[in-house]
Amino acid sequence: MALTKQQIQQVETVLKNSLRNKFQNYKPEPASMPFHTRLLGKDRMALFSFIHSLNTNFGTSIFEPVALALASTTFKEAKSQATAGTQISEKAQRVIQDIMDDLIAANSKPNKLEEIEAIRKVAQTGKIKTVKPTKVDIWLQTNSDKFYLFDIKTAKPNKGGFKEFKRTLLEWTACILAENPKAQINTLIAIPYNPYEPKPYSRWTMAGMLDLENELKVAEEFWDFLGGNGTYNQLLVIFEKVGIELRPEIDGYFIQNNIS
Repeated sequence: MALTKQQIQQVETVLKNSLRNKFQNYKPEPASMPFHTRLLGKDRMALFSFIHSLNTNFGTSIFEPVALALASTTFKEAKSQATAGTQISEKAQRVIQDIMDDLIAANSKPNKLEEIEAIRKVAQTGKIKTVKPTKVDIWLQTNSDKFYLFDIKTAKPNKGGFKEFKRTLLEWTACILAENPKAQINTLIAIPYNPYEPKPYSRWTMAGMLDLENELKVAEEFWDFLGGNGTYNQLLVIFEKVGIELRPEIDGYFIQNNIS
C-alpha cells in the first residue's frame, strides 16, 4: 500500500521544518579538543559537532513526528509523548517485579502474552498508587480499539538498558489495564533502522529480556506497521528528495557559519 499524497507531504514538511529549526537554534557546545582539532582541522570538527548534535535529537525531532504523520491517517487515534496512565496497583507492581526477577535470573523466557494476562488479573485489585511512568513516544489506537504503545530507541541500544526498557513496557501495560482491564494492549520497542544492513538486525542481545515477536519492531517492521507495506522504502526516497531539495540551504548554512 503506497503512501498517500497527504502522508508524503506531511513527512516532507516534518523533515524541512526539523532541519530549518535546527539551523536556527543550533548552538555548538563549548568543548576544547586540541588534539582532534589539530589532527583533523577546525572545520571538520565543527561539522562533526553539528552532525552529532543533529543525530542526538533525531528521535524526537524527526522519527517521532514522521511516525505521527504516518499513523495519523491510518489509525483511529495517534499521539506522541503521551501518558500511559497515572495509576497502578501495588499487586501489579509485585507481578512486574516477579517477572523482572525471573528474566534477570534466566528462570523464565519472556512471554508478553502471558505477562499481560498476569498483570491484567491484578490490575485493579489492592491499593492503587499514583505514578508517573515514562512518556510514550508513539501512542496508537486502532479502529478495533487495540492499543499500541511504542518506545523509540536508538539503532544500537546499550545491552544493559534492556532491563529498564522491559520494565517500562510492563508498567505501561499495568497503567492501561488499571484504567481499562479489558483493553487489548501492546507495548513495544521500535528501532527505526537496521545499522547492520544488509545483514539481519542482531536481536540476540535482547532475547533474554524482550519477547522478540511481540515487543520489538525494527526498520521495515515498524514503518510498514505505521503506514502499510512499502512505507520504509518510500520514506528513504522521501528523505533523499528532501535532502536534495534543501541542499542549497544546508550548504549555505555551513558556509555562513564556517562549517564545511
